[in-house]
Amino acid sequence: MALKIFNTLSGDKEEFVPLKAGEVRMYVCGVTAYDSSHVGHARSFITFDVIYRYLKFSGYRVTFVRNFTDVDDKIIKKANDERASSETITDRYIEEFHRDAKTLGLLPPTEEPRATLHIAEIVSLIERLEEKGLAYQVDGDVFYPVERFKGYGKLSRKKIDELESGARVEVDERKKSPLDFALWKSSKPGEPSWESPWGPGRPGWHIECSAMSTKYLGQPFDIHGGGRDLIFPHHENEIAQSEGAFSQPLAHTWIHNGFLNINQEKMSKSLGNVYTIHEILQHADAAALRHYFLASHYRSPMDFSFQGLEEAARATDRIYETLERVERAGKAPPKVEPDRRSLDAFRQEMDDDFNTPKALALIFDEVRTLNRLLDEKRSDEIHPRSSALRVMGEVLGLIQDTPEVFFKRKKDRWLQQQNLTHEQVEAWIAQRNQARKEKRWQEADRIRQELQDRGIMIEDTPGGTLWKVK
Repeated sequence: MALKIFNTLSGDKEEFVPLKAGEVRMYVCGVTAYDSSHVGHARSFITFDVIYRYLKFSGYRVTFVRNFTDVDDKIIKKANDERASSETITDRYIEEFHRDAKTLGLLPPTEEPRATLHIAEIVSLIERLEEKGLAYQVDGDVFYPVERFKGYGKLSRKKIDELESGARVEVDERKKSPLDFALWKSSKPGEPSWESPWGPGRPGWHIECSAMSTKYLGQPFDIHGGGRDLIFPHHENEIAQSEGAFSQPLAHTWIHNGFLNINQEKMSKSLGNVYTIHEILQHADAAALRHYFLASHYRSPMDFSFQGLEEAARATDRIYETLERVERAGKAPPKVEPDRRSLDAFRQEMDDDFNTPKALALIFDEVRTLNRLLDEKRSDEIHPRSSALRVMGEVLGLIQDTPEVFFKRKKDRWLQQQNLTHEQVEAWIAQRNQARKEKRWQEADRIRQELQDRGIMIEDTPGGTLWKVK
């Protein structure tokens, strides 16, 4: 089965055929660096991380570009509020983003361009639009005349005559049409600015992505992605700029992940339900958060709840518990080929528009099969099946650690929440073991129950007593 992807532009699933055999060029809109990244961002990051991983797994050489918007009205406001420079603000949140990305286990993109380092390319693109009659200047500002681009609205399926004045666009009486958008903004006191043919100023948001994507990927390129909220006006305006400038498609396939609500409400600071990635990962492992998102199809709207995250955490534990059992069952032979039938089934589901819910179902089929084989001591089948499980988990980014590292991280997080130390838990276990040694079974059971009440599960093995967090 060939890879099929739902293309927002056509509104249909299409067989994916890269522009150049064996290569994929992909651009995904990154964050505006003025605040901490939240759980909605995490869904988009993880979606495109899985797509990136799967394309690489499928044998493509992938050039993946994810940008930073580091000049914007929100950044300037934050800088003014804190009496700091815009660069101070953006550096802080870009550094924080990189910490979040590492914790989430995101593969680094090929390029991570910052808009402020591409002013020359932005100015050049605006000049090209001017030459084609697709830009006009008013008092040092430069605007794009939407009505002059015949294809406007083809991505969002919006019609120009139906778009209301002031709907998601900035009202400015100097514009020829209220729908026209800024390519270049003249400088105001206290704002960052650069020299340009139209005077000192800064780029508009949309032109930044057009310039950066074209620089690193050329035009057209294979895949453009982002959250569904970016379809209009951001991606629609990117198309107008880039296709207006170069008279050819910007990207062949447009991929957008669905909206994320919080407990059936839209994320909003006024509702107090905007959770940062850092806050979420205080409660659950990154693998659990990834599992939670992948259990829904990336295009579907999704409701986030801590109860759902806890269920995903328990399911993720099962995967690692199974891998731990495999390790205890004995060392794998030097060369083990993953079970081919399992991987073929996995490919079939992922080739269907990256159907991660069904791919996850296959992973848990593998978990159940492996536990049965382990119970039956069928060592001949265990390692090919466990190898397939690892491959599938790695492609989804669910398995990035050994069971030992995974469970230690879980213990450390839980101990911190409970204000306990490893030494305190080990002391309780030592007391129980001493009670067992002296055949004081009632005392041993009491300690075991006390540990269980605190969320600690213990297991007696030939190598000693092991403990895990429930």
